[in-house]
Amino acid sequence: MKIAHVALWTRDLDEAALFWRRYFDADVGVTYQSERRPGFVSHFVRLRGDRTMIELMSGPWIANGSTMDRVDWDHVAICLGDAVAVNELAKHCHADGLLVSAPERQAMDFMKR
Repeated sequence: MKIAHVALWTRDLDEAALFWRRYFDADVGVTYQSERRPGFVSHFVRLRGDRTMIELMSGPWIANGSTMDRVDWDHVAICLGDAVAVNELAKHCHADGLLVSAPERQAMDFMKR
């Protein structure tokens, strides 16, 4: 069993795609426009070296504060490999005013079980 993708709502699809491309060197797929749900658009994002995808989703109802589809997620954990890579990305994000708090470094021992 594996995760196929994680879906995140965003008010600005292009800005969200740019974030993943700029800070994580992610590949961003073409824009998908739903025929079944008018106004729904998304991009699939793939981090290099990973098969799991992130779906960035948006629609006109997001700005309206719909309780069903809203911008409301906690975090996405990404393994960068080592402390040097974490510190470099944190420095880059801090310089652009995006770092809210210091990066967390958590041991993933439960994954080894």
